Amino acid sequence: METNIQIYERIRSGGTGFHEQKRGLISVHGKEAAQFLNGMITNDVAKLEDGGQMLAAFPNSQGRLIAVVRVLRQDDKFLFETEEATHAAVYQNLFRFTFAGDFFVEDLSEDHRFFTIFDRSFLPAAQHLLEFESRAGNDLFVRNEEAEGPLTELRNVDAVEVPDDVYETLRIEIGIPKYGVDMDETTIVPEIGLDDLISYNKGCYIGQEIIARIHFRGHVAKQLTGLILDSLHNTNELASTDGKNAGRITSSVFSPKLQKNIALAYVRYDYLPEGTELKVGDHIATVKNLPFI
Repeated sequence: METNIQIYERIRSGGTGFHEQKRGLISVHGKEAAQFLNGMITNDVAKLEDGGQMLAAFPNSQGRLIAVVRVLRQDDKFLFETEEATHAAVYQNLFRFTFAGDFFVEDLSEDHRFFTIFDRSFLPAAQHLLEFESRAGNDLFVRNEEAEGPLTELRNVDAVEVPDDVYETLRIEIGIPKYGVDMDETTIVPEIGLDDLISYNKGCYIGQEIIARIHFRGHVAKQLTGLILDSLHNTNELASTDGKNAGRITSSVFSPKLQKNIALAYVRYDYLPEGTELKVGDHIATVKNLPFI
C-alpha cells in the first residue's frame, strides 16, 4: 500500500488519482428560473449558454457569504454544485421561494456521487455525467447506479485514491477556500478574492448594495491570499513588522512540492502585495499570490 507522501508525489508528477467527497447538487428550472436566480446570487445566469458554467455566491442582506456555488446550464435547467457544509442552506434559500414564481427546485444530491479526478485528460464514459470546471482537475457527479463504471475505468488506468489529508494539502496548494475553515457567514463576499464570482452589471440581488459599495470604493479591507511561512505555529494572528494587526491565517500545511510551509490567510489591504513580510508570533510570513502551484 502506498503511503500518503507517495500518493501525493504521484499526483504532483502527473499521475491519475481520484478523491470522493459529499457535495450538494441542486436543479432549478422553469420559465422564471433565470430571473429568480439573478435576484439571489452574485453572478448573471441569464448570460449562460447551454453547457456554460460560472462561479457565484449566495450572499445575505449584509453581503456576507451563505455559500459559493458553481452553476452549470443544461437546456432550461440550472444545476448548482456546492460544498456539503453549505448544501442545506443553498437548498433552503432556493426552495422557500418556489411558491412565488414559475420555477422548480429539486435536490439531486442523494442520487449522485461526486469525484475529483486529478487528471484533466481522463473523462469516464458514464452516460449521465455532470462535469464542473475545477482548479484541481475534473469535478464529476455520477449517478449512484453508474458510479462503479468510472471507478472501474480509474482502476484500469492504475489511478490512486487520494485520502482526505492528501486532498487537503492539494486544496491549499491550489488555493481553494473551504467553507467553515477559510470562509463562513462572517465573510463579506468580495473578501474571498475569487475571479469572476460577481457581476457588477446585472440587476438587483440580495446584498448587492454592500457588495457594490465595496467594489466602487476601490478595494476590500482584507482579502484571502497565500502565505509562505518559515514554520507552522499555534497562533493564527498576523502582524505587520511594526506590530499592527495584519490579518489571520485560516488554513496551513507543509507542501512537499515546494518544501515550504504554506497557508491561506485573510490579509489586510495595505499588506496584500506579493512579497510583503508579516509576522506570526516571532516568525516571518511572506505574502504569496494564489495559487501556490
